[in-house]
Amino acid sequence: MDRDVGSVQLGAAIAKGLFDALGPGGTVFLRIIFAALLLIVLWRPRLRGYPRSGYLVAILFGLVLAGMNFSIYQSFDRIPLGIAVTIEFIGPLGVAVAGSRRLLDLLWVALAAAGILLLVPLGILGSVDLDPVGVVFAVLAGCLWAAYILLSQRVGSSFAGLDGLALALALGTLVMVPAGVAQGGSALLQPELLLGGLGVAVLSSLVPYSLELIALRRLAAASFGLLMSLEPAVAAVAGVLVLDQQLQLRTGVAILMVVVASAGTTVDASRSATGRGASRAASADPLPDSQAPLLG
Repeated sequence: MDRDVGSVQLGAAIAKGLFDALGPGGTVFLRIIFAALLLIVLWRPRLRGYPRSGYLVAILFGLVLAGMNFSIYQSFDRIPLGIAVTIEFIGPLGVAVAGSRRLLDLLWVALAAAGILLLVPLGILGSVDLDPVGVVFAVLAGCLWAAYILLSQRVGSSFAGLDGLALALALGTLVMVPAGVAQGGSALLQPELLLGGLGVAVLSSLVPYSLELIALRRLAAASFGLLMSLEPAVAAVAGVLVLDQQLQLRTGVAILMVVVASAGTTVDASRSATGRGASRAASADPLPDSQAPLLG
């Protein structure tokens, strides 16, 4: 999954390079349509024979995918990559702590909140030169990221293989047609831009969404947050290396605070789940001799 994180943020850096020609809407449109087409060709999904509730979840998942991608690309267009992803990380962090009642988890949340506040242009501990609209889009993307994690679990349990993801991406493509055509226009037909969109689709959608859906079949949503905890840091590095964005000391400290809080929260959640499982096993009544397994 560390490769997944690197893939997503490299794709994000490449995508931002397409904004001048395609705009965020056109870039998202190419990303989703290519991901949908590749998945349909490579996986050949079976889209019939599932319960109605499964299709409803897939439809909602497609809407969330389109909204999440569009929101974060609008944010990328206005504020640096690493800062946008750090603010967006309120989504998976919120999922990780949603069911917790422990004081330590509240301290982790406070650390993450302090890191995010260092980035938000509210005049706290000095001013930060960030576009407020970009910050709002990053917060919206974070809320949709939380919904993505929860819905990905539902889609994974409702559909075989990657069938549900293929359906969701196809629907997301339809949702993005108006914004994609409006912002991309005739540039959507330029070969070099199509090639860039294909690369973004593979790096930021096809590979990570497939791996995450498979992982979330086996992991709790809280545990999944640990795998995503490096996203803000990797995004910041990608912004520096690919886009030549400057990473100030204050920004680096804020990103580090969010990464540490996310990792700490999820490690504690995983340990608590393990401890509860061990307690239940220890408290279970031993089998009577007549029911004990025979060892030959």
